[in-house]
Amino acid sequence: MDPVRSTVRSRDGTVIAFDRVGQGEPVILVGGALTQRTSPQAAGLVPTLAARCTVLNYDRRGRGDSGDTQPYAVEREVEDIDALIREAGGSAYVFGASSGGALALEAAASGLAIAKLALWEPPYSLDESGSHALREMTARIKAALASSHPDEAVDIFMSDGAGMPGEALASLHDMPFWPGLVSMAHTLPYDMAAMGDGMVPRERAASVTVPTLVMDGEASDAEQRAVVQLLAEVMPNAQRRTLRGQDHAADPQAVAAVVAEFLAG
Repeated sequence: MDPVRSTVRSRDGTVIAFDRVGQGEPVILVGGALTQRTSPQAAGLVPTLAARCTVLNYDRRGRGDSGDTQPYAVEREVEDIDALIREAGGSAYVFGASSGGALALEAAASGLAIAKLALWEPPYSLDESGSHALREMTARIKAALASSHPDEAVDIFMSDGAGMPGEALASLHDMPFWPGLVSMAHTLPYDMAAMGDGMVPRERAASVTVPTLVMDGEASDAEQRAVVQLLAEVMPNAQRRTLRGQDHAADPQAVAAVVAEFLAG
């Protein structure tokens, strides 16, 4: 199935680009930091989901072919998802990965017409040390961007946020996709904003009553798995699934198979 490329206009006039592929109930894919609709993390989900659903795979604002109206606010990204839901027919499933999961959770808590919600490892923290680390990383990223060093901003995120060791980070600079990551560096503060104070938003999560699947990887770090468990406990209609052998950078096809099963149930 070939995707149909299209656009929708968000409430503030920003043009949001997306691909539509498949048939069935619509599902909107909300990507994490430094991803766009052509990234493997997003594009790899599409074939499995499109066998059962109509997939709307979009570029978050500031990325790919979407606009980037300023000033930025998380509320504008929620409105982007709302515009896609309306384009899909007024109700949709939503899947969010990593910080995109935090944004998807906020969209659901804001009352958007989300029929089912699926989240992959929203990278919240359980204590104030994690919140402090997020604030510190965000300040460093913003300083690098203000100094016109987007490559440095990506380095900071990859080392402090993603835990990539220095040797691996150095080799990343030689990869063909490195320029694409740098081109999205200016959106890193958007993902940090979507995380709020970095702590699990218990009250917001508890307000989401739609059927929700919260997923983690068996090989992910202990705090990340504890966060997923806590979300599953505080959300009134949630279930947890742990994917065997996966970590935060999970195989998209493995994730998509579990999401498709949940959405079809």
